[in-house]
Formats: sequence, C-alpha cells, structure tokens
Amino acid sequence: VARRLSLKNHPECHSMAGGKAIEHLAQTGNQELLTFRLPMQHYRNCDFSFSGLQNLVNNAIVQKEKEEGIQEGEILSCVKDVAAAVQHAVAVHIIQRTYRAMLFCIKNSILPSKNATLVVSGGVASNQYIRKGLQNLADANDFALLCPPPRLCTDNGVMIAWNGIERLRAGLGVLHSTDGIRYEPR
Repeated sequence: VARRLSLKNHPECHSMAGGKAIEHLAQTGNQELLTFRLPMQHYRNCDFSFSGLQNLVNNAIVQKEKEEGIQEGEILSCVKDVAAAVQHAVAVHIIQRTYRAMLFCIKNSILPSKNATLVVSGGVASNQYIRKGLQNLADANDFALLCPPPRLCTDNGVMIAWNGIERLRAGLGVLHSTDGIRYEPR
C-alpha cells in the first residue's frame, strides 16, 4: 500500500519504510472517511489474508486518483485518511483472527487456563496501533502480551539470529561442520 501510495515521494515519509510511513500518516488521518471490507469474514478459521484487502485498497486509490485528476506517483490529498483506514482494517483483521485462535486454544486446552500469554513479534509488532489493539484483546481475555521492543521487530534477520543463539545454547539442530553445504545468496 505504501508503494502504491508513492509514500517515498511524501515529504514526511521519504526516508521511512512502508509500514512505518503508513503508521506515521495514519496518526493524523481519519479512518472513517474510507471503509474497507474486512478479509475472510465468511471463513470460520484462524487464517490471515491481506490480498483481498490489497485489491480493495488499490481500487480505492485508483478511484481517488481519478477524482483528484492526478497520476500514479503523485500524492493524494487524502493520503493520511487512506493510511488510517488501511491500518485500521489490518488491525481489526489481525485482532479478530487472533481472538479466534485464542478461543480455539482455550476450548481445546492447548493453553493453560491461567497465565496464558500472547506473543507478537515481527514487523506487525512494531506498529503501535496494532500492538495497542492486541494489548486490549489480551487484557480482555486475561492473557499476558509479550512483544519485543519495536527496534527488534523490524528486521527478520535479528529474529533469525536470536533463534540461532537459542538453538545453539540448547544444542538443538546445530551443525558442527559446514563441509558440503552450499550457500546461495539471493
């Protein structure tokens, strides 16, 4: 969405990653000026999908560009509102699906009845709006919420390295010889 909105061309966002730019602009946007249908509402499972939402957002951006008479690459006057609406839809989708997963785990005694914990990491955990929504969900269901500090949520390399440290300490799945292993950078 950030790429489609050309946020690299936005004066406030030119040096920000896409998700951070959306979060920044959404803070002063009006999420109610645009409404996006939430993904997968007819599926009664815990799966996530954002492709349908992405299509809806792309179509809305094209429509707004036509209304404003601008070309792709130019900044919409309502860019903050689009960012707020998208962020809200993503947050609600994540919260709803996480809630389903929590209920499933409780119903099937997968989690302890006391002191259950919801762990959120990765890029999604660096978004404070989403994090706050998940905190409210956790609080309402007597779950603890654990999130790494945002500075550790933006780079999957950090998470992979940390996993490697933990596996090394535990002696799990650690190769002691790299003979015969090929490395292919991508």
